[in-house]
Amino acid sequence: MDGRIKTNFRRIYLLTGLAIPVVFLLCLFWGSVRIPAEAVFQVLTGQEVERPAWEYIVIHSRLPQAITALLAGAGLAVCGLMMQTLFHNPLADPSILGISSGANLGAALVLLSLGGGIGSFGSTSFGGQISVVMGALIGSFFILSLIIWFSAKIKNTIMLLIIGVMIGYLTSSAISILNFLSSAQGVQSFVLWGFGDFSGVSLKQVPFFSISMMIGLMLAFSQIKMLDAFLLGESYAKNLGVHIVTHRIVILICTGLLTAIVTSFCGPIAFIGLAVPHVARLSVKTSNHRILMPLCLLMGGLSALLCNLICILPGTKGILPLNAITSLMGAPIILYVILNQKKIQYFQ
Repeated sequence: MDGRIKTNFRRIYLLTGLAIPVVFLLCLFWGSVRIPAEAVFQVLTGQEVERPAWEYIVIHSRLPQAITALLAGAGLAVCGLMMQTLFHNPLADPSILGISSGANLGAALVLLSLGGGIGSFGSTSFGGQISVVMGALIGSFFILSLIIWFSAKIKNTIMLLIIGVMIGYLTSSAISILNFLSSAQGVQSFVLWGFGDFSGVSLKQVPFFSISMMIGLMLAFSQIKMLDAFLLGESYAKNLGVHIVTHRIVILICTGLLTAIVTSFCGPIAFIGLAVPHVARLSVKTSNHRILMPLCLLMGGLSALLCNLICILPGTKGILPLNAITSLMGAPIILYVILNQKKIQYFQ
């Protein structure tokens, strides 16, 4: 590798790695409730503060939210990279196989049917956070099981992609019917969930969320060599001794696990999984997954932390919807990719 290229990506790694703790700390110091910087520092160092509510906000709200944003962004970015490589499609993202749609359907069944919609099941006990998370997890893993089953039956990757899109349409149709039959309260709850939110993981849930994400990320890193083989085409990969179906299923399981966990706890998060891999490729100008995957992990975590920070910039006026910020940041990147796709060689 050329020395200048090595210096370039090392500089990018360093800058991204240094920016993450800075933005992470900003997420702890800055929020919709104004807390003096000294008080936040005292909370983080275990000292007593003037108001007990400040300690609760920092430890039980801002800290889990920052950890969730860091891990969710990293997971979605890595998933996007794997999907774009597997399908040789620069516009592929973690939701392309319908797994996010399965989580949406599971959440919709809880929020619209049981949480205040059909048949006067208006008890809010069904619509609690745990119920929504469990419903979304069950829905996403059900769709993931279908995709894995189809993947074992179908050898053509493009056909598998089409099946994933069709499953997404089916789940969207089911959600539309539920919306039509549900009450206004149920529809409002589902719409708010669809905005995306990194505050859905409580302090007690952080260990489960973190361990699940780390397992998925370690599984993703174990597939780096296989992803580089997929870059050369399935026929060439077979000649190298790669068992296409087996490794495709492993990649789908890894992507499904990460996407299911993030979507279940945080709602559908747009554009991070789609845009961050492009930023990483454009930054280091390579398709080598040994370089791209760690960089996507870092950039994904940083992007999610930045979006989380921007959401709370209005201060006491309220918190902006997360997907509004991710779309504002991600859409221009995708437009640039589309307009310059002839100049950008991704899969080589």
